[in-house]
Amino acid sequence: MQRTDFSQMYCSLARSLNIVGEGWTQLIMRDLFLGNRRFGGLQESLGISKKVLTERLETLLAEDLVELQPYGESGRRFEYHLTEKGNELGPVMLALMAWGDKWVSNEQPPVKLVHDLCGQPAKAQVVCSHCAEPINFSNVTGQAGPGMPEAERQRIQALRLNWVGSESD
Repeated sequence: MQRTDFSQMYCSLARSLNIVGEGWTQLIMRDLFLGNRRFGGLQESLGISKKVLTERLETLLAEDLVELQPYGESGRRFEYHLTEKGNELGPVMLALMAWGDKWVSNEQPPVKLVHDLCGQPAKAQVVCSHCAEPINFSNVTGQAGPGMPEAERQRIQALRLNWVGSESD
C-alpha cells in the first residue's frame, strides 16, 4: 500500500512523520538505540523481510539518521550507527514509550528505565526549555513561525485556531 507523502506540508510534524512515521522504521530505530546494529541482527530481532528492512534502512541512510561503519578485519562488512540527527530522536521515542506504558500496557511497562546518572526509575517528560516545567498542548500556544507560508498563516487565522500572531509580532 502506497503511503501518503507529507514532505510538502508546512508542518514540521507532518514532514517528520514522512521520514520516521512508518511502524517498521520506529522499531528499527528502537533496535539501533539498543545497540543492534547489523542487518542480520535487525532482521532476526524484528522478524522483518529483507526487502522491507532494506527499504527502511535506505530511507534512514538517505535522511542522515544512520550511517554505515565498517567492522571486522576485512572492512567489507558494515554496521548501522545512529548519527547525531538519529540520536536526537531518542527523547521522542522515550516519550512515545512512556505513553504506551501508561495507556497500552496498563501501567505495567515491559521495560523499566533507570536513569544512569541518579540510579532512579525514569519516565520521559516534555518540559519547557526555559523554565523546565512540563508542557503539553493544553498549556502552550502556537504562533506562526518564520517557516510558515503566508497563505497557511492566513488560512489558520481565518479558522481562528488556537494560534496567535507570529514570532515577529
